[in-house]
Amino acid sequence: MSHTDNKLIWELNRPVFLIGFMGSGKTTVGKKLSKASKLKFIDLDKQIVEKSGMKISDYFSLHGEDSFRTLETNILKSIPLDQGIIVSTGGGSPCFNDNMEWMNEKGMTVYLELSPKALLKRLSGKEIQNRPLLQGKSEDEILDFIIMKLAEREGFYKEAQLTIDAHSISPKQVLDLIITKLQSK
Repeated sequence: MSHTDNKLIWELNRPVFLIGFMGSGKTTVGKKLSKASKLKFIDLDKQIVEKSGMKISDYFSLHGEDSFRTLETNILKSIPLDQGIIVSTGGGSPCFNDNMEWMNEKGMTVYLELSPKALLKRLSGKEIQNRPLLQGKSEDEILDFIIMKLAEREGFYKEAQLTIDAHSISPKQVLDLIITKLQSK
């Protein structure tokens, strides 16, 4: 069965929320899923930057995490729910303000799961500059941070309706898994 044969599956008029730790591939997979499914793609972090007029790291520094999480929740909950759409959330999005419960109620949640070492590899180099929670940390400190934060967040992530091992899976395989999950409902 091809993706076009599954067109009706994608006309469920509900969003697919991609969740997972920073660096898990939510934006990359989301863009490719959008192209393959012909659904609109929204990157929640990009929406935050557009609405706030500043980089997330600057917003964090100026207003703090609590203010950021409130803004993030407000933008998340303003996403149109009456249409199929692919949404890449921020790494912490599911963990605050009952966002995970809300996403599970309003759409389908997909957790892109990676090990701490795989996440570290993806987050090294210039990528750290774009991640306010990682700035100023050594590689060992970043790995410790990932392990600690992942332990805090994994309970929320595991509430996803579909968990995918994102180590070596292609966006086409992710799409096929999502379609299979939707068909089983």
